[in-house]
Amino acid sequence: MIKYFCLLLLILCSCNNGKKENDVLHVAVLRGPSVIAFAKMMEDSPEIGGKRLSVDIVDSPELMQALLIKGKADLAALPMINAANLYNKGLKYSLLGCPVWGNLYLVEKQGIRNQSPETETLYVFGAGTTPDILTRYYLHQKGLSYSLNYSFTTPGEISQGLLAGQIQTAVLAEPFLSVILRKDSTLSIKTSLNNPDSTSPGFAQTAIVYAPSLNDKRTLLDSLLNESCQFAVSQPQKVIEILDSRNIFAPGVLTPESIERCRINYLSTGEAKESILDFLRLIEQYEPKAIGGKLPDNGFISGER
Repeated sequence: MIKYFCLLLLILCSCNNGKKENDVLHVAVLRGPSVIAFAKMMEDSPEIGGKRLSVDIVDSPELMQALLIKGKADLAALPMINAANLYNKGLKYSLLGCPVWGNLYLVEKQGIRNQSPETETLYVFGAGTTPDILTRYYLHQKGLSYSLNYSFTTPGEISQGLLAGQIQTAVLAEPFLSVILRKDSTLSIKTSLNNPDSTSPGFAQTAIVYAPSLNDKRTLLDSLLNESCQFAVSQPQKVIEILDSRNIFAPGVLTPESIERCRINYLSTGEAKESILDFLRLIEQYEPKAIGGKLPDNGFISGER
């Protein structure tokens, strides 16, 4: 009898766990500026079709790719180039919109202007990815010819190099940028790499993609994401409190200034289609393999395959 009773309990627990799991929509968000856009969702845990949204933080693009390949996420925020690449490889995720429009800046140490760009080294992280491509695009547009160095491979390494005096000029992303500016007053922002022209909202460098099962919930998802992004812009201190309470970033990393420089602004695919296509064409021009060798077809934006 004891054995049968234990077996019954095990079956009931398994059924309950399965039921709980079926009541959750998993949102995978890459650790970085995208998390800021989801702070309100993390706090409110809204429901869609009776299912609660659960935001899970993912620590690397590789882990995000593995989650999406296995179909473990219903909604995900990741670099636009990775989203296009995975779509071109056959993954059944479509683009919902863009929440982050650029967090890359060229920073330099004061007192080095005796060097010309032709002899000055510019340190860039992420060879072949968005930071590298947008840096090369900016230099081409401005007619500059810095010597590019990729020996520091992450924004964290770039930050340490700047603070240690090993690097004089570099491309850096938020929120790392705000940290080094607070620690070293001789460092300053030279320019933003996030303004393709005066009419564009920026570069559509971040994507939110969704699984086919959410195709009929696009309007509701757009509304929730728009609300969450507006919250991040209007109440940055509250966003910092939400993320700090969950240990998403190291204490003191986020500031209202760093959130502002992340250019949080949710636009759906309907609102941002041309900006998204312009960005993908730019990537195709500089690094076609980053998006799978070609522009994704219309299904990537329309959701129809």
